[in-house]
Amino acid sequence: MSAPLAPAPVRPDWIAVDWGTSRLRAWALDAEGGIAAEASSDAGMSRMEPGGFEAALLALIGDWLPPGRVTPVLACGMVGSRQGWVQAPYRAVPCTPLVAGSFAEAPVQDPRLAVHILPGLSQPVPADVMRGEETQIAGFLAGTPDFDGVLCLPGTHTKWVRISAGEVVSFQTFMTGELFALLANQSVLRHSVKTAGWSDDAFAMAVDDALSRPDRLAARLFALRAEGLLDDLPPETARARLSGALIGAELAAAKPYWLGQEIVIIGAEEVSEAYAAALTRQGLAPQWVSGDTAALAGLAAARGLLRQGK
Repeated sequence: MSAPLAPAPVRPDWIAVDWGTSRLRAWALDAEGGIAAEASSDAGMSRMEPGGFEAALLALIGDWLPPGRVTPVLACGMVGSRQGWVQAPYRAVPCTPLVAGSFAEAPVQDPRLAVHILPGLSQPVPADVMRGEETQIAGFLAGTPDFDGVLCLPGTHTKWVRISAGEVVSFQTFMTGELFALLANQSVLRHSVKTAGWSDDAFAMAVDDALSRPDRLAARLFALRAEGLLDDLPPETARARLSGALIGAELAAAKPYWLGQEIVIIGAEEVSEAYAAALTRQGLAPQWVSGDTAALAGLAAARGLLRQGK
């Protein structure tokens, strides 16, 4: 019996990289934009040491790089921050999410690599910044160029973004995801909040309560602990109420962005579903786009600019 054939080596036309705080993800793309392979690791920015970026990237994609040829790599996210591989300076809004000639080239030793890092966006007043989300926005607009409305990009630091005429007009960031993680894992609520499980009714009640009385947020949060001690509040109910209280308070503060607007949510499915449920209760009908899909489309748009030599 003959031995099974070894899989053909991956030889991409270019490589897309989304390098965030906690994860490093890469896609090998062919000349037509098809995904030939994908890979990820936990070598996010929070784990990186200065000088370790090229090694971390090669550990993930080294087998995709043919000898004797330079493979372009387009990267977005925190890899372009001040603490990243090389700083890609922010571009101030209002502006398009991507523009020719703004990519930073990272220094490399491996002759098979040419790494270009996309810049983030900044807003002087009120002060705000984003890195990575601008690429998702560019990817969304590549498929919906006439969109005029608001994008919600939920995550550790949720962004609300006004879009008009293909430009990011303004945006605002909320640390809702990070607050949830800190409260659920490091505060007194860690004794009351389960890491899994959910209650749609408890979430909806907490959203409504926080929207109507955002000034009571801190008191409502401690009530979760008290109800767990006195009334045996189920931990999955406490988790849903914690999420609902924080998202409800965010919606109360972000109302100028979403009230009466067309809303598209771009992000991971689970957290996007929570935001969609909260917005639907306000009479809206938000659409959803996968964050990975949008990021890859944005990196493809950046590759197009680079290929044109702009």
